[in-house]
Amino acid sequence: MQANSLQEALQQLSVSQAPIHDRMAAFSEAVRVHGLPFAEAYDDLVARLRSERAGSMAPKAGDRMPSFLLPDKDGKLLDLKDLLADGPAVISFNRGHWCEYCAIELSAFKQAMTEISARGATVVSIMPEGPELTAKVSERVGHTFSILSDFDNSYSLSLGLAVWLGERVRKLYLEHGLRLQQYQGNNSWYVPIPATYVVGQDGHILARHVDPDFRNRMDIEDIVAALPPRRH
Repeated sequence: MQANSLQEALQQLSVSQAPIHDRMAAFSEAVRVHGLPFAEAYDDLVARLRSERAGSMAPKAGDRMPSFLLPDKDGKLLDLKDLLADGPAVISFNRGHWCEYCAIELSAFKQAMTEISARGATVVSIMPEGPELTAKVSERVGHTFSILSDFDNSYSLSLGLAVWLGERVRKLYLEHGLRLQQYQGNNSWYVPIPATYVVGQDGHILARHVDPDFRNRMDIEDIVAALPPRRH
C-alpha cells in the first residue's frame, strides 16, 4: 500500500511482518517520495562515511565484546556481565528516539521477542539520549526490552561506532525541529552507526552487522540463526 506521508509509512512499516531489510527499503523509498531533500542528504552522508571506512575498526565476530555500564530508563545501571548472566544477548545501537529507521527496527525486535527469548537471549538497545527520552522508546516497544543511555556516545566512541552527521544533515534536522543538541545534552552531532551484535554467554561476538548506511539493519532471521540453542 502506498503511504501518503512519511508518518503513514512509518506506522504501516512498524506493524508490518516483512523482514527488516524490506521494511527499511520501503521506508527509504518513502523518504525519496515524501522527504526530499533528506534522501539526497542521506545519500551524501552515507557516501562520506563509506569513504572514511566508518565502523571498520569496530569489534568483529570472534572478538570479546567490550564491557559497558549504562543506565536504563529508570536510572538502573546495567553491565554486560549482568546481561549475559542467563544467556546470550542481542545488542542494538540506535541513533535516538527521533530516528524512524530505528523505530522500525525496534518494532521488529518487539514482534520477535518470543522467538528471541526462546533461545534464552536478552535484547537491549543503546542510544545517546537520557532516560527521559529512552523511556519514550521503552514505552513504544511495550517495555519488552531495555533501552540504555550512552551519554556523549562514550561507549560507541570506544568501539569505533560513533560518526559525525555533518553540516548538511545538521542544518536539515534543525530546520525540521530535530534538535540533537538538546536530546543528547551536547553540541557534537555525533550518533552511533546502528550496529547489531549477537554476543554469546561467554562474552564473545557470535555475529554482527555494522554498516555505515543506517538505512540497512540486521534481519531478525539472521539474529536468531546466530543464537545458540537454549541450554536446559
